[in-house]
Amino acid sequence: MANTVFHKAYTRGHADHGWLNAYHSFSFASWYNPDRVQFGALRVLNDDTVAPGMGFGTHPHDNMEIITIPLEGDLAHKDSMGNAATIKTGDVQVMSAGTGIQHSEFNPNADLRTKLFQIWLFPKTRNVTPRYQQITLDKSLEKNDFAQILSPNPDDAGVWIHQDAWFYLSDFDKDFSKKLAQKKEGNGFYIMNIEGEIEVNGHQLDTRDALGIWETAEIEIKATTAAKFLVMEIPMKY
Repeated sequence: MANTVFHKAYTRGHADHGWLNAYHSFSFASWYNPDRVQFGALRVLNDDTVAPGMGFGTHPHDNMEIITIPLEGDLAHKDSMGNAATIKTGDVQVMSAGTGIQHSEFNPNADLRTKLFQIWLFPKTRNVTPRYQQITLDKSLEKNDFAQILSPNPDDAGVWIHQDAWFYLSDFDKDFSKKLAQKKEGNGFYIMNIEGEIEVNGHQLDTRDALGIWETAEIEIKATTAAKFLVMEIPMKY
């Protein structure tokens, strides 16, 4: 029998700073829950809404794999590696902070909000050379399938990170069901339901509910309404 943790959307940490409305799946900043510090190597999953023209000033990171997935609007990025780019809905961005970087992020639009997931994973290898990557996804691959957007392999689909993790985005029609096999033994799955309603191995998830499941070789996801969701296969030990 697989082990599970079920995180209802309303149990997340919440901070409304005016310019930033943030929900935290795991302990972050001033919100601390000893039962919600991490899921294996997954340390942060923030569901952020950034007001028009606002953003995060320059700040440092090290020894963390940082993945940003815009859900609505755009996010402008600058970093100490010399990168300056704007990621848009349908893109995915990754930074390997490694030995240390500084970066800033802001909403470049004067009249549109930006919504995004920012996800942090502990790396497999510490003190790597910092790196930056962003790609535009083929959203058609998400339709009734698990579209891989991240892996440990630079030659594989999606961006890559210094960790044995695989991420998938999906857009399922109502009543569609599909199984997903584990890539690496010992990993677990963490599923964040973006919108709609799904069942994961019989567990019902509403919008922004999440389920962690481990000690299972595969999961089965059924959309009970039209639904969009993010699946993360995560090392439980790292």
